[in-house]
Amino acid sequence: MKKTKTETQKVTEEVKKDPRASETREATKRPVEWTPPSSLDAPPAPDGFRHRWIRAESLGFDDTKNIAGKLRSGYVLVMASEYKDTGYPVVQNGKHKGVIGVGGLLLARIPTEIAEARQKYYADKAKERDDAVKHDLLKDQHPSMPISYDSRSSKSFGGK
Repeated sequence: MKKTKTETQKVTEEVKKDPRASETREATKRPVEWTPPSSLDAPPAPDGFRHRWIRAESLGFDDTKNIAGKLRSGYVLVMASEYKDTGYPVVQNGKHKGVIGVGGLLLARIPTEIAEARQKYYADKAKERDDAVKHDLLKDQHPSMPISYDSRSSKSFGGK
C-alpha cells in the first residue's frame, strides 16, 4: 500500500496546520504588570556602601544644617558622573550641581560599617531611655498599690 504523492502532501499539510509558534514560551507567558515608577529610584550602591536620600531644601529654603550634619557624620554626595547614561535626575545648578537629586533631596552614600555603628548607637540610646522610663515608673510606686511590670509576652492558639 504505497501512498501517492497527493496523499503525502495532505499529511504534511495537516501537520503544518498546527504552527510551532503556538507551543513556544511566548504563548504561555504571563501578562506583564505595570507599576508606576518611583521618583526616588536610586542606582545600586557599590560594595561596602549604602545609599540614602538626604534633605537639601524644604519649602524652597536650603537646609544647610541637615546637609552639613550628614556630611560630618560620614555621608558623601553621589555625583551623576559616577553613573553615566543611567537617566537619574541631576541637580542642574547651584552649589550641588552634578549631584543626583530630586525634589529637594540629594543622594548620598555612607560606608556600611559606619551605617551599622550608627544604627547600633541609636538602638542602644532607645533601650537606655526605655529602661529609664521603666525604672522611673517603678520608683514612684506606692507600697499599697505596687506596679507589676511583666515584659514577657506569649501567644496561644485555640484550646484553653
